Amino acid sequence: MRKISVVMLTGFLICGIVNAQAQYLHEQQLKVIAPYHVAISYAVTTNIIFPYAIISVDRGSRDVLAQKAKGVENILQLKAARDSFPETNLSVITADGKLTSFMVDYASQPSGLNLSLADTAPKNAVAVLAGNTNTKEMEQYAGIAAISKARLRGVKDHSYGIRFRMDGLFIHDETMYLRFRITNETNVDYDIDQLRFYIRDQKKAKRTATQEIEIQPVHVSNNTNKVTRATDQTIVFAVPKFTIPDKKYLAIQLMEKNGGRHMELHIKNRDLLKVISIN
Repeated sequence: MRKISVVMLTGFLICGIVNAQAQYLHEQQLKVIAPYHVAISYAVTTNIIFPYAIISVDRGSRDVLAQKAKGVENILQLKAARDSFPETNLSVITADGKLTSFMVDYASQPSGLNLSLADTAPKNAVAVLAGNTNTKEMEQYAGIAAISKARLRGVKDHSYGIRFRMDGLFIHDETMYLRFRITNETNVDYDIDQLRFYIRDQKKAKRTATQEIEIQPVHVSNNTNKVTRATDQTIVFAVPKFTIPDKKYLAIQLMEKNGGRHMELHIKNRDLLKVISIN
């Protein structure tokens, strides 16, 4: 009886261990993120629209050609480098700190050429650790900058019934937040063509071209293309942290679409160093 009991007890223990291992493996399998499937061709381009700007793209094979669409940050264009390549994969990291995985196959005539992830739940994406502030955090800090009572004085331009001023400058980690207020005091709507940032030389030497370095925003909060009559708009731009070298200044251009009410602000390093930290 003792031998039978020992055998039975050993059997129960083995079964318990096997069941525990099986349950553990099952739980581990549930954490696997299934990739999307996409087909691409040598003759046509496939476009994938992401909800946030693309930070990084990793191709499993050189048979896949990938690039961001010109002028935008959230559209990835794919094409095959050769016919009938074997299945491979593609990994994309976006500014919201998510990794999205794809299995890529060749198809002479892909069924879908324009694919959107912007309006779908990110079931096939996984959060990754990022050293830089991601887009969701930028939205939060830009919102804080927009409503902050802290004011920056003296940086403004006023003509043609339009007031353009930078009245707030904030920083968190490696990102600066520039707050602008545009006031339309006229009865004519102000259509914004562009608002751009350049670092320029203070003086242009004879026979020497002026050097301009454009600073690209990484996020825009409350973006708008129109300031209607007798109203004002507040816009916050997030840009990578920077300072202005000696004998240079930051030029901020506000251009009217199909009009002549163009405005420009000049920011010097002493203004930039008045930046307020966002905790």
